[in-house]
Amino acid sequence: MTPHLTLTLLFFLLGLVFGSFFNVVGLRAPQKLPFTADRSICPHCKNQLSWCELIPLLSFIFQSGKCRHCQHGISIMYPAIELITGLLFAFAYIKLGLQIELIAALLLIALLVIVFVSDMRYMLIPNNVLLFFFPLFILIRIVSPLTPWWSPIMGALTGGAIIVIIILASRGGMGGGDMKLFVIIGIVLGLDNTLLTLLLASVFGMVVGVVLLSLKIINRKQPVPFGPYIAAAAIVAYFYGEPIVAWYFNFLS
Repeated sequence: MTPHLTLTLLFFLLGLVFGSFFNVVGLRAPQKLPFTADRSICPHCKNQLSWCELIPLLSFIFQSGKCRHCQHGISIMYPAIELITGLLFAFAYIKLGLQIELIAALLLIALLVIVFVSDMRYMLIPNNVLLFFFPLFILIRIVSPLTPWWSPIMGALTGGAIIVIIILASRGGMGGGDMKLFVIIGIVLGLDNTLLTLLLASVFGMVVGVVLLSLKIINRKQPVPFGPYIAAAAIVAYFYGEPIVAWYFNFLS
């Protein structure tokens, strides 16, 4: 096995482990519950889970997606988040290699996975999570700046301002958590990719919304979380924003 393939596998396994942790943070942080000291329990029978029930991805497979104690079904979100995080960690390494920017990519994936979980479950993006990541991304952009250097500043100001306008215009159609998240995304992605994130998130939300409405899974008056679409759009913009923006301007010209 080549060193590159070995490291790819290592980042995938790290992603599986951290994905399990991000699940816990996303579920507990909005409720201000500790997520480092308390042992995990089955949400249905309240039995404390042993180490063999907490192996990322494998425990779900070996237990056939059911709790060993009460046989209640385990949410598919748990293994899905673990697998997605593992794939994203490995993909980030493949795209960036071992450089400082890889830290930015892994931190961004961590934040967006936690946001995805919390917003899907509670329709809330917790402030304590955003406040934890905010100074880390500022530090990253000092050590690994974008070109031009002012792009993260303008990205944060523009991203936050646009969401504020949407909140005011829609009278609460989006929340303060979305606005704070876009400020952080602006710092990481810069101006152009922050605008692209907003555009892609709107497109993703519209397409998925139309599908869910047509299948009668949701109704028109039912509120839906926007955080998952922002997360997906930010990932696409981070890794592929440059060619997408270049294609767009070439198309216009």
